[in-house]
Amino acid sequence: MSAPVLLACAATTFALAVPVTAAAGALEAGHRAAGAADAAALAAADAAAGWVEAEPCALAARVVDAVGAELGACLLEESSGEARVTVVVGTLFGAVDARARAGPPS
Repeated sequence: MSAPVLLACAATTFALAVPVTAAAGALEAGHRAAGAADAAALAAADAAAGWVEAEPCALAARVVDAVGAELGACLLEESSGEARVTVVVGTLFGAVDARARAGPPS
């Protein structure tokens, strides 16, 4: 093979690899955000129900920090004991967020 053909193949491979890698990173960040949101909402709901001695949203923030994400919002509905959590995970090309809610069975 000649050098120009090899260079064209390398450039094409690189041009295809960049968007695939970015999409895979965003997909992984979305899964990490969803898992962190689920865990944080469950932790906040447990704290609101008295199963854990902690302030619900502070506990949710600790759970989210352990995953390396950021707590976007934490709302606790006192009447039902339901916790709603939004988690944000930064990626190379932006941020991905996920929402979850948890509470006692109705």
